[in-house]
Amino acid sequence: MEIFPPLVCPASWDKLLVCTDGSPRGQNAVAAALELAQACGSQVEVVQALVPEVQALPPDIRTQMVQEVQDNLAAIKTVADRLQVPMTAAVPEGQGLHAAILSEAEINPPDLIIMGRRGKSALARFLMGSVTAQVIGSSPVNVLVVPLGAMVGFHRLLVALDGSPYSEAAGKLALAMAKQAKSQLIGVAVAPRKGDIAEAKAIIQKMLAVAKEVGVPLRMVKGVSPQGVAADSGILQEAINNEVDLIVMGSYGRTGLKKLLMGSTTEKVIGNAPCPVLVVKFKCA
Repeated sequence: MEIFPPLVCPASWDKLLVCTDGSPRGQNAVAAALELAQACGSQVEVVQALVPEVQALPPDIRTQMVQEVQDNLAAIKTVADRLQVPMTAAVPEGQGLHAAILSEAEINPPDLIIMGRRGKSALARFLMGSVTAQVIGSSPVNVLVVPLGAMVGFHRLLVALDGSPYSEAAGKLALAMAKQAKSQLIGVAVAPRKGDIAEAKAIIQKMLAVAKEVGVPLRMVKGVSPQGVAADSGILQEAINNEVDLIVMGSYGRTGLKKLLMGSTTEKVIGNAPCPVLVVKFKCA
């Protein structure tokens, strides 16, 4: 039995956009993107931006920074070539990091944006990193957030549900991914208060019905309704207990971060999850 089975592509991701700043978390996101691209037959665009502040630096320091970026992208290209992953690079200048990433996504639309995540600190918004948070809030496509040191996998998925159209979009994608990758899928609907229990159980039953309808074997799907805990705590508890490879959550379409699904819950899950989190964008008709 293989300890690390080959990665199975769970979705049609023909083009990936991955962001790095040369830091360990950024490079970890790049490694995840290349591995995913190899499994999915995707092409990858690597973005490493030069922020406006670079322009104000002395010429010799600016030249050194530009060279470091070019060296980093060249090293990534060497790995991509070895993996036979088609790769392009972009070095946007004169914009803030999140603006540069979103601008590149508009110019060359990807199917998925992949970003790194900071380590642990006191506040979820800092856990996630402000650039990652801003990109999630405004991205036109789904965003995969990869914690430092985490690996990408799809053997066991968890989808967070709250009955809203945003979580339904996440549930639909999670079911499709589970079907394609033959993953085990765990649906989680948290009931923080006693009065929420019936609704949470109804949400789980609806997910199971949809799974049967779309042809996902029920032996691969289960639902749980943690009770008496905050939503983020219940989701993270189930993710850890079930050793999931990926958490799938929904969000609004083009909005600010404050309007992400379940507000601070999503921020806290992204910030504290031990595994990657896929944020699914919901676009209103």
